[in-house]
Amino acid sequence: MRGATQLDVDEREHLLARTSEMVLDVMASNGLGVDDFISVVFTATSDLHSEFPAYAARQLGFGDVPLLCARELEIERSMPRVVRMLAHVETDLPRADLTHCYLHGAAALRSDLTRVRSVPDQA
Repeated sequence: MRGATQLDVDEREHLLARTSEMVLDVMASNGLGVDDFISVVFTATSDLHSEFPAYAARQLGFGDVPLLCARELEIERSMPRVVRMLAHVETDLPRADLTHCYLHGAAALRSDLTRVRSVPDQA
């Protein structure tokens, strides 16, 4: 299961809020609970330093789910301030029915997916 979100700024509370939003959206869109997660890998672009994205998942109750944070590759044309997630989950849904959630500016990363969702920025 994939997800991504773009931050407006590198501030701890903003990073935690956007990451939590992404995780909760993946859960809600696919009918998942915390117990359905086997493990989650979070990546962040090199311009994000304020907090570990996995900490947002810990705050959501992912205490016994293995979580890992890593750096995204620094490619010249990369979108800035992006947190991505790759979740390994237990589900009865066929792969074609999984909903991958790309929020805020990150929706442009996978415009090829028919189920890309864009959440309007909140002021």
